[in-house]
Amino acid sequence: MSSKRVFPWVVSLAAITCGADLALGQSYPNRPIRIVTSQAGGGSDVAARLIAQGLSTSMGQQVLVDNRGVVAIAGQVVAKAPPDGYTLLLYASALWLTPYLRENVQYDPVKDFAPITLAVSQPSIVVAHPSLPVKSVKDLIALAKSRPGELNYASAQDGSPAHIAAELFNSMTGTRIVRITYKGSGPAFIDLIGGQVHLMFAPTGGVVPHVQAGRLRALAVTTTEPSPLFPGLPTVAATVPGYEATTPYGIFAPAGTPAPIINRLNQEIAQVLMSANVKERLLTLGVEPIGSSPSALAAKVKAEMIKWGKVIRQSGIRAE
Repeated sequence: MSSKRVFPWVVSLAAITCGADLALGQSYPNRPIRIVTSQAGGGSDVAARLIAQGLSTSMGQQVLVDNRGVVAIAGQVVAKAPPDGYTLLLYASALWLTPYLRENVQYDPVKDFAPITLAVSQPSIVVAHPSLPVKSVKDLIALAKSRPGELNYASAQDGSPAHIAAELFNSMTGTRIVRITYKGSGPAFIDLIGGQVHLMFAPTGGVVPHVQAGRLRALAVTTTEPSPLFPGLPTVAATVPGYEATTPYGIFAPAGTPAPIINRLNQEIAQVLMSANVKERLLTLGVEPIGSSPSALAAKVKAEMIKWGKVIRQSGIRAE
């Protein structure tokens, strides 16, 4: 009998809660939203601006891009922001890998953020100077093993995607290809094209024209499956099973942001990413639009931290 008395009360409470959640999702947003990201002109910035433009139209509020430069600053800004859905963060994997590379990072990549969606993913291409006598990953491994410590690769700052992708390759293939460090991708490309270095695990942006012109030779793409960005180009994984080195870009809110707001943002951002004009623009820039559930982004972050944390520790990589 007591259960009959309690049951209507439970139903009423659930209805009130669901109604409040629905109202919250429908009333949000009622003022401008900002997306905090990297420095102007970077991959995160371009993706953020395309998404912001689409959200401004679909959500009826202005969505602004706030460029904060280095990830340590951007992450800290969003981690300390109110969890109300009006401050978001769009950043690449540096967000969750920086704590492995630096001391005293002022945010926790898991505890301080609520995942919204995996926005885009950028593969790399293994490219070599044409003077290097290799035409495939198999050739590269054979040459590197016959000349240990003689081949080299170019990369930008410590812990950059090009750096850790090459170190993962060394680890999985038992090769010893030596790193040549540059202050940025631009100078690295110049020396690679000039033949001062042998190869590079290069970000996709800007590589294709050099390959098409014969200045560089593309050996493979670093995705597990063939990439629509580079039709016909084999994967590293076809020769080195299990190899994958991509740069995912996630969108997050501060931890504690209500679920209805997270779900609304997830749905709206997915629609923007899959719109024909945004999708075409992203592919032109060398990144693949994804869109995922919040839980899928959370799982991706944790898997990446385990995988790349191991590579970083084993290689002794530290950022200044």
